[in-house]
Amino acid sequence: MRKAYAIGSATLLVTLLLVAPMAAQKPIVINVNLVDYRFQPDHLTFEHGIFYQLHLENHGKETHEFTAPTFFATADINNPEIFNAERTEVLLQPGEAKDVFLTPRRAGTFDLTCADHDWYGMVGGITVK
Repeated sequence: MRKAYAIGSATLLVTLLLVAPMAAQKPIVINVNLVDYRFQPDHLTFEHGIFYQLHLENHGKETHEFTAPTFFATADINNPEIFNAERTEVLLQPGEAKDVFLTPRRAGTFDLTCADHDWYGMVGGITVK
């Protein structure tokens, strides 16, 4: 009984040491406001391999999308249910806020648009270093 208890305790300790750093990792928060007809800020910079909370708020009078299909395709997304079916954008109604928890995996530059208002200049960019 003692031997089994010691082995179980050792296994638990090793598990806690491996999992604790990941659980303790807090995301870096990036805030973006969607306003008729612009993103604030309109350019975002991330570092690959870092865990982020992309906090989106629609302060506009219309529905807006945060559309970045190539960027999202190259990132690990912790809450994919927040996206549309194609996993290319996040839809926000007026007054709504949503969070995307992600880790960018590839350096590069990516387009950012509001799919319904890009023609009106609601565009931006994303850089991953």
